[in-house]
Amino acid sequence: MGFDIPRDTIVPVSAIEVRLDPGAHPFEVANADAIEANWQKEVAANPALFDGTIVLLAELVYADGRLTGRCHAVRYATLLYWRRNRPVGAEHAFAHAALVSSDGALVAIRMAAHTANPGRIYFAAGSFEPFDFRDGLVDVEANMAREVGEETGLDISATPHDAHYHLFSRDGATVIFRRCYLDETADEIARRIADFVASEEQSEIDGAVIIRNGDDLPDGVMPYMRAIIDWHFAG
Repeated sequence: MGFDIPRDTIVPVSAIEVRLDPGAHPFEVANADAIEANWQKEVAANPALFDGTIVLLAELVYADGRLTGRCHAVRYATLLYWRRNRPVGAEHAFAHAALVSSDGALVAIRMAAHTANPGRIYFAAGSFEPFDFRDGLVDVEANMAREVGEETGLDISATPHDAHYHLFSRDGATVIFRRCYLDETADEIARRIADFVASEEQSEIDGAVIIRNGDDLPDGVMPYMRAIIDWHFAG
């Protein structure tokens, strides 16, 4: 099946059927030694990194609004090696809950210095993990709610949201996103996130980043975020 998805454009997604294959990812098997060597360099530069288990795609296809695919559980070290090389045969997907405040702003987060993406700005998110799969299929909604809760302390499980997901794909990385509409202003949301960060012993984020328009974005915004931000403010 391979990879057949629109690149560098935002498209609607009506259904997601991405399955977890219990076997080893061919990319991880073929590059085991290089992955380990790169991991030793990564952890030497940042001892706070943790080599947990995430999933990496082996197939992803978009057709008639449906997203279907197959992924395998891999080491986090494998993802770090993958993103340096972006090889054929493996890709990465993740989900974003794009938080929209009552006054129309987007509320993102800035990652903390001890993480793998220090200082980078995007919506609270994390890679899919094996427990994000229900009956073999990825549960995108549960992943988004868990990641937003873990990073910001906000509970979006009952928050109004867009009827459909959308996706944006570039350089082998695909973000599946959906806007969630909070009933507080951006400043109020940012204060709640700041209080949560202050209560954490070692927070994954430095705090909230309020984006009120697509102009003059702060340093650190992930390149793919520009497409989502422009799309949102274009209405």
